[in-house]
Amino acid sequence: MAVLVPTTLLAQQHYNSFSDRFADWPVTVEVVSRFKSTKELNEVMRRARNGEVDILIGTHKLLQNDFRFKDLGLLIIDEEHRFGVKQKEVIKALRAEVDILTLTATPIPRTLNMALGGMRDLSIIATPPARRLSIKTFVREHNIALVKEAVLRETLRGGQVYYLHNEVKTIEETARKLRELLPGLNIGVAHGQMRETQLEQVMSSFYHRHHHVLVCSTIIETGIDIPNANTIIIDRADKFGLAQLHQLRGRVGRSHHQAYAYLLTPPQSAITTDAGKRLEAIEAAGDLGSGYLLATHDLEIRGAGELLGDEQSGQIHSVGFSMYMDMLQRAVDALRRGEIPNVDAPLDQGTEVNLHSPALIPDDYLPDVNSRLILYKRIAAAANDKELRNLQVEMIDRFGLLPRQVDNLFQVSKLRLRAQDLGIRSIDAGPEGGSIEFKGTTTVNPLNLVKLVQSDPRRYKLAGATRLRFEQQLPDIHDRYRYLEQLMDALATDSGKKSNHG
Repeated sequence: MAVLVPTTLLAQQHYNSFSDRFADWPVTVEVVSRFKSTKELNEVMRRARNGEVDILIGTHKLLQNDFRFKDLGLLIIDEEHRFGVKQKEVIKALRAEVDILTLTATPIPRTLNMALGGMRDLSIIATPPARRLSIKTFVREHNIALVKEAVLRETLRGGQVYYLHNEVKTIEETARKLRELLPGLNIGVAHGQMRETQLEQVMSSFYHRHHHVLVCSTIIETGIDIPNANTIIIDRADKFGLAQLHQLRGRVGRSHHQAYAYLLTPPQSAITTDAGKRLEAIEAAGDLGSGYLLATHDLEIRGAGELLGDEQSGQIHSVGFSMYMDMLQRAVDALRRGEIPNVDAPLDQGTEVNLHSPALIPDDYLPDVNSRLILYKRIAAAANDKELRNLQVEMIDRFGLLPRQVDNLFQVSKLRLRAQDLGIRSIDAGPEGGSIEFKGTTTVNPLNLVKLVQSDPRRYKLAGATRLRFEQQLPDIHDRYRYLEQLMDALATDSGKKSNHG
C-alpha cells in the first residue's frame, strides 16, 4: 500500500501514526520525504521494488519514475486537492490494476463533478470529533485595531495565533510591524524557503508555546495540529481559493476551545466578483463538516472543468449547475446503453400533471420555506411509489397528519411516475374531462388507443396525432385520480408497464 501526501510535515505525521498503530503487527512502514538522505532514499526504493515494504508514505517523490512497486494493491491520496493535473495523469496510469482511495475535506470541482455524475464513488464523513466547536468566521476589511484586538483576546486566554501572510519577500517586514504593534508578545516566522532545520525549530517552538504568534505562509495548510492555536488571521484572503481557505481555517479549532478565523481583505472595490463569492461562501459555511457544501459552491463558481483534459475548472455558471448535471447524466446514460449522446436534443422536462385542485405544502402546515423547498425537491425526485410512501410516513412523523393539499400532491406525483413510464408528456383533467398528450417515444400501443376510441366515440376523441381527449364527470380530485389510473391501465395493456409502480 502507498500513501501519497502533499507535504513533508504531513508525511511525517502519517508515518508516526501508522508506526504506532501497527507497532505490534508484522508490518513494515517507511516514509519518503526531503528529510531523508540520498542513501536512505535509495535503500527505501530498493526495498519497495523487492516487495519488502508493506506501507510506503511519501510526497510527490512517489510519482517519480525512479519508484517501482513489486505488487501495489492500494493507493491512498490524502489532501487530493493539492495535486495538479500532471500528477493526476500519473495516478490515472495506475488505475487499471490499483485501487485508489482519495481523501479531501474539499474535493476540487472536477473530482466532485465526476462523483456526482456517477463516475466515482463518494462517501462523506460529516460527524465531528467529540466536544469540537464550529469556527466563528469573519470577513473584514484589513484594520490594525482589529488585528490587535483579535491577537490580544486569544493570547490573554492562554492561546496562540496564526498570522498568515503569503508573500515571502515581505513576511519579515510584516512580522516586524506586528512586533511594534504587540511589543509584549513573542512572534515567530515560518515559510517554505527556510532551511529544514530552521523551519523544524520554529515549528517546534510554536508547538511548545514559546511563540505567541506565528507569522507564516501557506506552509501550515496541511499536517499541522496544534490544539492551543485557536485564532487565525489570513491577510489578503481574497487571493485564496475556496478549498484553501477552508483548509487554512481548519488549522484552528482542533480542541474544545472556541476558535476564530479572520479573513482580511482590501477595500470592496478591489475584490473581484469570484473572490467576493468565495468569501461569502466561506463565511456562511461555518458549521462543522461543511467541506462538501463548500466544494459544491466551488463547483458552481469555477465550473466542473474537462473530464478528460487538463482544465480543472470551466464555465458551469453559463448553463447552471442543475442543468449541467442533467446534461451530463443524459450523456453518461446514453454511453452506458452503447449509444452516441445527442447533444442537440432538448432536455426532457418530465411529465406535467394538472388535476385542477390545490397540490402543495401549505405554509401553516410547514412554516419554514427552506424545509418546504427541500421536500418539494425530494417528492419530485422520488423514483417509485415506495419512495413516495416513505416520504409520506416521514412527513406525518415530523409534522403531523397530512392536510388535503399535501395528499393531493402525493397523488399527482404517483400519476406522474406512471405517466412517465408510458411516455406521456402531459395530463390535464378537470371536473368535466380533459386530455392526455403523448411523446413521440411513448410505449403505448397505438392499437390500444384505437380500441379505446372505438369503444365509446362520444367520450374519447383523438385530437391530432399525439393527443387524446376524454369527456367524463369528475367533480372531485379523487375521482379524477381513480379515473386516470384506470385509463392508463387500459392504455398500458400489453406494454409491460401495468404494474411497474404497484
